[in-house]
Amino acid sequence: MAKINVVDLGGNTVGELELADEVFGVEVNEALLWEAVKHYRASLRQGTAATKNKKLVSGSGKKLWKQKGTGRARVGSVRSPIWRHGGTVHGPQPRSYDYQFPRKKLLGALSSALASKLQDGKLTVVSSLEATEPKTKLYRKMLDTLDAKKTALLVESGTKLSDALFYGSRNLDGVELVLSSEVHPYDLLRYEHAIFSQSAIEALQETLKKNVSKRRVRAQAEGSAQQEAA
Repeated sequence: MAKINVVDLGGNTVGELELADEVFGVEVNEALLWEAVKHYRASLRQGTAATKNKKLVSGSGKKLWKQKGTGRARVGSVRSPIWRHGGTVHGPQPRSYDYQFPRKKLLGALSSALASKLQDGKLTVVSSLEATEPKTKLYRKMLDTLDAKKTALLVESGTKLSDALFYGSRNLDGVELVLSSEVHPYDLLRYEHAIFSQSAIEALQETLKKNVSKRRVRAQAEGSAQQEAA
């Protein structure tokens, strides 16, 4: 079972946390990550593109000339799609691009994203994300100390963010704050560094462990036993 150091906001090691192999030791599934990101971005689309059909375009509905006897092509309205300024046929209409995505696949993609961050050395666990004051400069200094100088994702546990954490980090450029129950694989891939509070990583790990099939747990246990015997 892998282990990771737990540090404080000053970067000092204050403990150690065991990481479940069935969550952080999985092989990174790039195809599954692609599916999760595609679904997430599709749900963000507004879907407001629209064109005017024959019913909506402006113009009279009067028949321009009689059906027969003029030698001209028959026509019923100036709003005809084949006429200039006429209606558009089969154009886009407002719709939702969202679609159903299985929960087990989403949690599997989340495990892959966490494993990828751990392998790249871009995953940090802190004992607490709470600073003494809700000041942006304190959190900027903390991120620089933890070597998260570019973009960073802060993940906290619980159902409500504290005022000090929210107000202290909201104005930082390239930094996003989310709850452990709301973190998405897209968030982990979008930001270079992921910083979890200890309670957040433990809660997320327990949720992901419940998603692991018993067959895979058994296979991993057998593989570990064979390695030890060898």
